[in-house]
Amino acid sequence: MSTHPPEFDAVEPFAATAAAASPAPTDLGDAVVVDRATTEAGPTPHSPSNRRPLLPSLAITSLVLFATYSGLIAVLLPLQVTAIDPVHKINNLAIVTTTSFVFTLFAQPIVGAFSDRTRSRMGRRAPWMIIGAAVGAVFLAGLGSLSSILWITIFWVVIQVSLNALQGPLTAITPDRFPRSKRGVASAMVGIGTMAGGTIGVLVAGQLAANIGVGYTIFGVAVLVVTLAFVLINRDYSSRNAVHPPFSWKTFAAGFWINPRRNPDFAWAFAARFLFILGYFVTFGYQLFILTDYIRMTTEQATGAIGLLSIASLVTTVVSVSLAGWLSDKLGRRKVFIYAASALMIVGLAIPLISPTLTGMLVMSAINGFGFGLYMACDTALMTEVLPGGGTAAAKDLGILNVATNIPQALSPTVAAVLIGVVGGFPALFVFGMIAVALAAFVLIPIKSVR
Repeated sequence: MSTHPPEFDAVEPFAATAAAASPAPTDLGDAVVVDRATTEAGPTPHSPSNRRPLLPSLAITSLVLFATYSGLIAVLLPLQVTAIDPVHKINNLAIVTTTSFVFTLFAQPIVGAFSDRTRSRMGRRAPWMIIGAAVGAVFLAGLGSLSSILWITIFWVVIQVSLNALQGPLTAITPDRFPRSKRGVASAMVGIGTMAGGTIGVLVAGQLAANIGVGYTIFGVAVLVVTLAFVLINRDYSSRNAVHPPFSWKTFAAGFWINPRRNPDFAWAFAARFLFILGYFVTFGYQLFILTDYIRMTTEQATGAIGLLSIASLVTTVVSVSLAGWLSDKLGRRKVFIYAASALMIVGLAIPLISPTLTGMLVMSAINGFGFGLYMACDTALMTEVLPGGGTAAAKDLGILNVATNIPQALSPTVAAVLIGVVGGFPALFVFGMIAVALAAFVLIPIKSVR
């Protein structure tokens, strides 16, 4: 049984129909037909040529999106959960985030797959980005008024699915519009936005901690405004005349299985990202509780200290991500920077074990910021170079790779709760993080298509 792929109509055409998209691959799975010349030479015919505002737009949109993620996850959500039930705050936070993980696990690849096939005057990515931002903003506006863990969980699920529906198509902009030789710079801009957003989000959330509802609303409005600005400033070609094979649910579902034997580099890249992100977020998501329960600060002191940690991380991140993105393109190498990032993260995570003080946490944040900057500058570029079929279904395939980001972020509170309560308290978080990022570097070694 087949039907038509999703279609959207914009109010005005965004570009001449003479620039209509080229035919899509004949399948969503492993058997894809690729125009190698197009893939290697530059941006695909689906998108206009690179424009000057695109790079800063990627940085700004990533900044706001990840400021929202970090501000909510590191400050506002833990404070809201704590206010409802201080005694069971760790377990309740794990319940909320783990439940959202179950529902958002495949949000990005599913939306990405529909995005690859979308026909609209706004192009393939813009409609989904706008819908995700709008739904997320509406539910964020209502989240702060809730006082039940059940309703917080329901709203959090919708918010996470919506923001992932925005993030998936946004991620596909890099392979859509940049040739392989320029993706390090594009990846660096996304990395700068991501890390700056992580810092700014925590700082803003800390200032809004006294009024959680206002904080949620401000983040939601910011996401919607920036997304609309991105779509309007970086207008895509119309995809209304794109040619796709008939849609069938069987083929659609089969496309989400990427055979690791046929695509080993893709599989290794997935494993590497999973391990690195898990190692990072198992401590990042519990910064507030680390400061209060491990460093022994008051909640008020810890809320202010999180801002200091974020600034320490941001300074070193901006330096490393700026240099690494440019140098990665110049040298044509990605993996060596990720190896270096893993080594630095191991050193950084060891510091609080030696010095369980605010100073130790600041040193850890500075070192980890430099390491995570190296990682962010090259990871996205590396991922775009291991896509099956050369990236003809970029949004779907990158969405699958982003599952390797979503799973560890969502699981990290549960893993942290087990490590804290069963294994060995807060020191176990740092040891676990060190092991995870070390394994992440190790599983990159077998990748052959990227140096």
